[in-house]
Amino acid sequence: MSKESSIEWTNGTWNPVRGCSKVSPGCKYCYAETFAERFRGVPGHPFEQGFDLRLVPEKIDEPLAWKTPMRIFVNSMSDLFHEDIPDDYIIQCGITMVQANWHQFQILTKRAERMQHLLEGKLAVAAACCHIFFGVSVENRQHGLPRLHILRKTHCQRKFVSFEPLLESVGEPDLQGIDWIIAGGESGQKARPFNTDWALEILASAQKHHVPFFMKQLGTHLSRLAGKKGLKGGDMADFPPALQVRQFPDEAEASPKSYPGSDVIPQ
Repeated sequence: MSKESSIEWTNGTWNPVRGCSKVSPGCKYCYAETFAERFRGVPGHPFEQGFDLRLVPEKIDEPLAWKTPMRIFVNSMSDLFHEDIPDDYIIQCGITMVQANWHQFQILTKRAERMQHLLEGKLAVAAACCHIFFGVSVENRQHGLPRLHILRKTHCQRKFVSFEPLLESVGEPDLQGIDWIIAGGESGQKARPFNTDWALEILASAQKHHVPFFMKQLGTHLSRLAGKKGLKGGDMADFPPALQVRQFPDEAEASPKSYPGSDVIPQ
């Protein structure tokens, strides 16, 4: 993968790990798996092994060579906190992020428990950095909201939540302590239905807690209903007026939070 990205809320991607495994309904039609499996068995291709989990150590230092500041989505093709990735490897990735402090890093996981455990232990240095955002995916009430609850209790400076693919109403979740919200419907040939009212509920909570909100896309299902076959619904002009919102967190407003381990100085 490269530093360029078409994902609306980031500038680039960094994949020191490739491949993953499913843990909840949000994974059912994983875009990364669909992409990777196209190239299974192609000699020399980065996804010659399809979506099988694989460490890519030669990529660990890659962001250090990117001198122009960017927002970098970490492991767009995997999950940094996957249970089969060794702690030491995750820590090496964390060291790179700490060192490359001219970038903003965005780490998104469905394995909130492991993320919390490492951020309050071996990854405390990374947790203390205002340029590193740690986030969870929330697709429904049963699997997603518990991740949000864990994130809110996790000791780290910057927290974000991706409500994508949003598969049902999650009401107006408690977003106190969260720094950024992303929302969107599912894309792909088998995309499940999305209701804009679900996003409006989240937007209401974000506004209540003064959290920047980023509406990414309506998803393929609504796009097709509107006669735009095959599109993911990322054109803001097609959004309901109330959802034409794409805000980014303002790093100038970030103030360090105090918690045990946050005073550790990177060596």
